[in-house]
Amino acid sequence: MSENFESHRQELRRGTAVLACLQLLRTPGYGYGLLEDLARHGFPTDGNTLYPLLRRLEKQGLLTSEWNTEEARPRKFYRTSAEGEALAAALLTEWHELSGAIASLSTPLTDKES
Repeated sequence: MSENFESHRQELRRGTAVLACLQLLRTPGYGYGLLEDLARHGFPTDGNTLYPLLRRLEKQGLLTSEWNTEEARPRKFYRTSAEGEALAAALLTEWHELSGAIASLSTPLTDKES
């Protein structure tokens, strides 16, 4: 059961990674810092998952990026674009609707609803 659960859990979490990144990157952040933020908020993510996701979201126009070369180690900072903000709002609404629908599956039907 443990291996099966973990596989399904990863699949469920993979679908939330886009929304989590768009939400967190309303404040500019760089890859490693974002990994830490995601973990702190209960979304542990692997770098091999996150970095390709960031590049894909940037290519889709949902994130913007800018290099910060002021420190010893240059870092690419990402920020949610206006289009990304709109998508995040729509996905968040969808998330709440899905969450409510899943919760309703746990509620027994009354005689009127059957």
